[in-house]
Amino acid sequence: MAENKNTDQQQTTSNQKIEWKKLLNYKWVEKNIPFFLFLSLLAVLYIYNGHFNDKIARKISTTEKHIKEMEYEYKTIKSEVIFRSKASELVKAVEPLGLKELLTPPVLLSDTIK
Repeated sequence: MAENKNTDQQQTTSNQKIEWKKLLNYKWVEKNIPFFLFLSLLAVLYIYNGHFNDKIARKISTTEKHIKEMEYEYKTIKSEVIFRSKASELVKAVEPLGLKELLTPPVLLSDTIK
């Protein structure tokens, strides 16, 4: 009985070896070349997609940094403009030009001929 089990195991292992040899013969490989090419194309596309996404992420990061810098610059300039447009600052700015602030209210001119 033990001899019978050993021979059965040997036959199954030899059958498995034959199965692998049948699967890896020339005709089988030749038949599946389009599938292998398809798999390699998918691998290349997968790698390309990863690199492309990394490049896009880097561009987004640098653009976000640039936008933040521009926001800070905008806020700084806006605060300067608001500060310089105050009446007291305008008087100081035009004083070297010889202009002075009016102390009397302006006179309204009207057309008398109708």
